[in-house]
Amino acid sequence: MKKLVLISIAAASSLLAAQIAFSNAPSDFERLNPAAGGNVVLSFNSSIREAKKSVVNISTSKTVKTQAMSPFDDPFFQEFFGFHFKNQGGGETSRKSTSLGSGVIISKNGYIVTNSHVVEGSDEIVVTLLDNSKEYKAKIIGSDSKTDVAIIKIDAENLTAIAFADSDKASEGDVVFAIGNPFGVGGSVSQGIISALNKDNIGLNQYEDFIQTDASINPGNSGGALVDSRGALLGINSAILSRSGGNNGIGFAIPSNMVKQIAGKLVKDGKISRGYLGVSISNLSEDQKDLYAAKKGALIVNVEKGGPADKAGLQRGDLITRVNTTDITSANDLKNFIGSLNPNEKVEIKFERDGKEKSLGLALSSMDGGSHASAGEGTLKFGGLEIKNLTSEIKSKYRVAKDAKGVIITSVKDGSNAAKAGFKEGDLLVQIGSKPVASVAELSRELENARKNGKKAMIWVERGNMTMGLALRLDEK
Repeated sequence: MKKLVLISIAAASSLLAAQIAFSNAPSDFERLNPAAGGNVVLSFNSSIREAKKSVVNISTSKTVKTQAMSPFDDPFFQEFFGFHFKNQGGGETSRKSTSLGSGVIISKNGYIVTNSHVVEGSDEIVVTLLDNSKEYKAKIIGSDSKTDVAIIKIDAENLTAIAFADSDKASEGDVVFAIGNPFGVGGSVSQGIISALNKDNIGLNQYEDFIQTDASINPGNSGGALVDSRGALLGINSAILSRSGGNNGIGFAIPSNMVKQIAGKLVKDGKISRGYLGVSISNLSEDQKDLYAAKKGALIVNVEKGGPADKAGLQRGDLITRVNTTDITSANDLKNFIGSLNPNEKVEIKFERDGKEKSLGLALSSMDGGSHASAGEGTLKFGGLEIKNLTSEIKSKYRVAKDAKGVIITSVKDGSNAAKAGFKEGDLLVQIGSKPVASVAELSRELENARKNGKKAMIWVERGNMTMGLALRLDEK
């Protein structure tokens, strides 16, 4: 009986296999030694030799001010006596903080592109070429934290400027090389492939369209070059995903076409002015795709009253599919494209509404002004504080939880009321008096109310795992 069962199982397996049409690779292949028939060494040395001449080491330093510890800073006292015994001891101390990064020469006369986070807040920037030890003092020409791109300049001539590749023509599987200064060891090259393209929603920058690579990118590589097998610049290495801080084969580079566009504006104007449409957008869900003929685009979920979109007649539920001659297949496409345009620039928008394709023209406004500034891009200054709304970029920079509510303190002026009260950069401001705040618009409104009631207000902030109330004078703008 057992034998019959075994035979039946084997027969069933054979029958199942007969129903599958397997696709087989040719079996008459030939195995070759790449060096066969000659004294050959496989190498990309000639491809990256010129590119290495365009990559530089960047060393930065800045002064960091810290409060000297006092006995009242001990958690025991904070737990039982509150947070009103601050800075009873040694006052404020200063120390020099240094960091290392990389950059890429983009002009013969000394313009260098790097990451914004490499040079941000630096008191001094020193650049060293990879092929010699000469040091140059650099100055910041312009920086754009929303894309993490910065331009610095050294006084030098006849430098080797890197050749830009067209990153729109890159493909997954292309061989690439990361060139930079990992861990400060000096010029170094690592090899990999393009793992993915058009990566967004990583949470690193506000405008994201990353090239993902498994070429080793480590601390110090930031701002360095990602080049193709010709040595042409495909991207600027920006970040890695890692639990340990070391390379896990998931690195991200800002594509060269985005770098070229941002760098050109920074060299010309020293800043980035972006066009603004005045809509909140999302991608289509699988269920929503059944309701639209286009199946892909940027779905308008909210229209800002009085903004360009509102004035032109765009509505919630409209699916934007094209701007000018550029196809829009996702919310990120629309955000990046509109952000690449200038304020007041006129655009033609194609969209779907109620199953019909429509189009209209409008003039963009500026992201740097208008009522929208308090709804995502807002900045508020008072009492020596600079405060901003929580964006994904800011949450990443200050290591704020994704679900955090409040506004972030991004700067504290030396000697100001806020500095004297004990506020610090990176504090999460969550409440003024008894009123929670979740945006700079709410904070501004509550500040006006507080000023009517007195010259001081209790400001509640979260710092690390602590929550503290700091009394701030409101008579300093």
